[in-house]
Amino acid sequence: QIDVELIDEDHIELTVFPKGFGSENNNALKMGLPGEGAEGVKEFVLDTVIKAGGKPCPPIVVGVGIGGSSDMVMKMAKKALLREVGVFHPEERIANLERDILKLVNQTGIGPMGLGGDTTALDVKIEMADTHTAGLPIGVCIQCWADRHVSTVLKP
Repeated sequence: QIDVELIDEDHIELTVFPKGFGSENNNALKMGLPGEGAEGVKEFVLDTVIKAGGKPCPPIVVGVGIGGSSDMVMKMAKKALLREVGVFHPEERIANLERDILKLVNQTGIGPMGLGGDTTALDVKIEMADTHTAGLPIGVCIQCWADRHVSTVLKP
C-alpha cells in the first residue's frame, strides 16, 4: 500500500513500513458510541489483543486510532505505530491512556509468542482526531515484535 500526505514543504519524506499478516489479520474496527468514553476504548483494545492471542507474534506494539471516520481511524492506528517505542504521546491525557492500556495488555498473561508472561506488548500508541458527536470510532492496528520501519528525506 502506498499512502500519500501532502505537506507544504520543499522535500519528500519516504517511510517504508513492512507489516506481516500475522499481525495485520488481527486489526479491528469499532464504531462505538460517545458514552463509552475512555473505558470503552480500553475495553475494545484489550478485547482485540485477547482475541489475537499469540497469532501476531507478541510482544506486540499496539496502534490505536480514536475519532475521525472508519477509514481515517484505521489509518491513524497504523500511523501511530510509526512513533518511537517507549516515547509516550506529547499530550498528557493521551499519554496516560497509552500507559493504562499498556498495563492492561501486559496483565493478560499472553506473553511472548503467546506462551505466557508479563510482556504481551512493548508499547501502545494512540492518535486522535475530532469526530461527529454521535460516534466514537476506534481502530486497533497490531504490529509484531519486529516493529521495523525506516524513513528518509529527499530534498531538491
